Amino acid sequence: MTDQEKLFIKMALDAWHIQIDRTNSLINSLSDEQLQQEVAPGRNSGVYLLGHLTAVHDALFPLLGIGDRMYAHFDEIFVNNPDKSGLPKPGAQELRTSWAAVNGKLSQHFGSFSLKDWFTKHTAISDEDFKKEPHRNRLNVLLNRTGHLANHLGQMIFLKS
Repeated sequence: MTDQEKLFIKMALDAWHIQIDRTNSLINSLSDEQLQQEVAPGRNSGVYLLGHLTAVHDALFPLLGIGDRMYAHFDEIFVNNPDKSGLPKPGAQELRTSWAAVNGKLSQHFGSFSLKDWFTKHTAISDEDFKKEPHRNRLNVLLNRTGHLANHLGQMIFLKS
């Protein structure tokens, strides 16, 4: 690995951890009642967004080839259906706990990755396609999910008003 590749991985991991820390600070500052509110009239609730982010991060385990999902049942509620689907949702405290568990475990795995590991393929791409598109690697997934998290964090900030 070149020094430039090492620096790029550090920058990507730092961005991930900053967004995780900001999201943790926000959800820990919100009451359960605030999390139940919509971020804007007719938009998703904080509970839905927290469940959605937890489900999406949980899906990283098999995608990155680092283990099984912890909360696969969240997909039906928070990924496959909209907030107003009428499906029962876990409570705010359960979602806070699930969020912390998923991201704690991801952090452990990310800390154990070698620099080379970040440039290996994820499980949703074939070996043949990866040879043609080596940018479709674990690091690319991390960058994508960091942007996804930042987007929803920006929405959840409106729960503070």
